[in-house]
Amino acid sequence: MKQQKKQGFTLIEILIVVAIIAILASVVLVGLGPTQQQGRDARRLSDLRETQTALELYYNQNGDYPAASSWGPQTTAGTLSYILVNAGIGVSQVPNDPTNGKTYYYSQEGGGTSYVIGAVLENASNPAFTGYTVPSVGIPSGMKSCTKADSEYCLSL
Repeated sequence: MKQQKKQGFTLIEILIVVAIIAILASVVLVGLGPTQQQGRDARRLSDLRETQTALELYYNQNGDYPAASSWGPQTTAGTLSYILVNAGIGVSQVPNDPTNGKTYYYSQEGGGTSYVIGAVLENASNPAFTGYTVPSVGIPSGMKSCTKADSEYCLSL
């Protein structure tokens, strides 16, 4: 009687393939780190511009900029997010920083005639800092200086 050969992979072969896949995956993830940072920074800059537009809509309706205690959640009264969403200006959501534990910053200046909004970028060599000048009005609470040295980017009016 003729015996049939069993076909398949041995445990050693499977472990070698899994190890090779793990090594390749870790190399790819490490290589994507700077790209992910640039993506998050680009989103931060876009979020600040979007919020700047919402602030201008608020100003056109109310004649001044909101006196908010912080950027804060949309469910907490007195925060910029809550004020803009509930102002009836067509803003349904105010963006938040893409990284957990980080926040954007807001400060009303000059009795409601100007403001400063800011974010801490992950990359101090971000092209956004090319030709960047620090706003001449105050710096939002929680930020140091709105300078490239601190990776802080601010917009003001």
